[in-house]
Amino acid sequence: MVEPESTEKPVRLTARGEATRARILHAAVDLMTVKGVAATTLDDVRAASGTSKSQLYHHYADKDALVQDVIEYQAEDLLASQGEQLRRLNSIRGLERWRDAIIQRNALRNGAYGCQLGSLASELSDQNERARSALAGHFETWLGLIADGLRRMRDTGKLRRDADPERLAIGLMGALEGGYLLAQTGHDIKPMRIALDMAIDYIRTFQA
Repeated sequence: MVEPESTEKPVRLTARGEATRARILHAAVDLMTVKGVAATTLDDVRAASGTSKSQLYHHYADKDALVQDVIEYQAEDLLASQGEQLRRLNSIRGLERWRDAIIQRNALRNGAYGCQLGSLASELSDQNERARSALAGHFETWLGLIADGLRRMRDTGKLRRDADPERLAIGLMGALEGGYLLAQTGHDIKPMRIALDMAIDYIRTFQA
């Protein structure tokens, strides 16, 4: 038997309610970035956001709901910071500019805390299926942007016809995430630059 679709409309928040929800989310993002998801409690978030327990639970019924919004926030921030550049990607020089922007941003914190999505994935993927699925979708979007740029390079004759954009994008992403991890453990971005340089050098071997 098919269940009838719910006609219940989502509750619209007032401007004050939106501000409170945003304050809670931003506090959770900051805490989970620094402390990790497991070590961050709802009481930590409540204290950091300056909200009452009733306010917190009004917006987030449990920690899992808050974690989902943290994932969405981090994904939107990452894709916003890289999306425009990747959508214009059509040359090796464009790849180098993308690399430089990522390294410069990570250098501001000496490599600490790793990748916004990668750090969440390493902590949550084997523990929270809903979080793993959401993160996988965002990584797929990110990979797709890189692969689309490499495909443009191939289609315009800047890469050889035997270049495989999807495989090259996965290799580049692997170098990026490995570079994030090495930079995080050493608090030094040099390994990240080396990993990305080597991945781009490999892509360069497919230049027409």
